[in-house]
Amino acid sequence: MAFGPVEKVVKQAFKEPFTLEFPEHKEELTDNYRGIHKLDMRTCINCAACARICPNQTIVMVEGEADTAFKPAGTKLFPEINLERCLFCALCEEVCPTDCLVLSKSTDFEVYDRRDLIKRPEELK
Repeated sequence: MAFGPVEKVVKQAFKEPFTLEFPEHKEELTDNYRGIHKLDMRTCINCAACARICPNQTIVMVEGEADTAFKPAGTKLFPEINLERCLFCALCEEVCPTDCLVLSKSTDFEVYDRRDLIKRPEELK
């Protein structure tokens, strides 16, 4: 009777751990994983289709510096994304006519302040 718990402890001591040693070992992501958005400001045409289709109203168009060879330099409207509210549904990626907004496989969501989850267009590169 007294050997049952001791036997369980000994068996558990020699099992492989279930957790990963982060950041040395990272979990392998599937092909359909959706992470943080990436924005190519050079190909963005400022159509705001991503902001209109977002079901959580996560994307807001804000002013940003446009420095492209195709458009004159100046202030244009680019998407600002609140990752705290985002569903990662990829509707914004599907509706983008120039494919400048894509969801990457990046999993770096560690922040100390919630306000850091609001990503300006310059931070989405």
